[in-house]
Amino acid sequence: MKVTPTAIPDVLVLEPRVFGDARGFFTESFNQQVFNEATGTNFEFVQDNHSRSCRGVLRGLHYQLPPHAQGKLVRVVRGAVWDVAVDIRPGSPTFGQWVAETLTEDNHKQLWLPPGFAHGFVVLSESADFLYKTTAYYAPESDRGIAWNDPDLAITWPQVEGGYLLSDKDQRQPLLARAELPPQQ
Repeated sequence: MKVTPTAIPDVLVLEPRVFGDARGFFTESFNQQVFNEATGTNFEFVQDNHSRSCRGVLRGLHYQLPPHAQGKLVRVVRGAVWDVAVDIRPGSPTFGQWVAETLTEDNHKQLWLPPGFAHGFVVLSESADFLYKTTAYYAPESDRGIAWNDPDLAITWPQVEGGYLLSDKDQRQPLLARAELPPQQ
């Protein structure tokens, strides 16, 4: 597995080995031991989620507060998305900074976001199937979000034909300055 740090060192791009020929391909999409060695962590994944979205759907920026904070290992199995991680850890040297990566069915890239990051993506292809492995169960009482278009974050979302499609919830998220954040560690 190839591991590439991003501008925020705790967020990593993981590229599993892909073995392809005229018949198709094979890849080991997840191996706990390899993941632990690649990330230097020892998180246990407890839930897998799968979303399908059409072009222009923008989901995020989502996170959960402790004690249900989630680390996420995300990937695309059909289509293409532009995936974003925002550091929301008070006291972190990269607090309020973001990184993004294009994840596609062809590049097989995965993005690892440890707990303490808000997450979002926009679909670039006609549709996309997006898989999330999480380190904590979904807990509605801990569910929080940040406005996708917060001017202080200045995320440069790619333009998509037809514009963005957001849920009512995502249209009402607070700015980072007003969001309930995890306690400083």
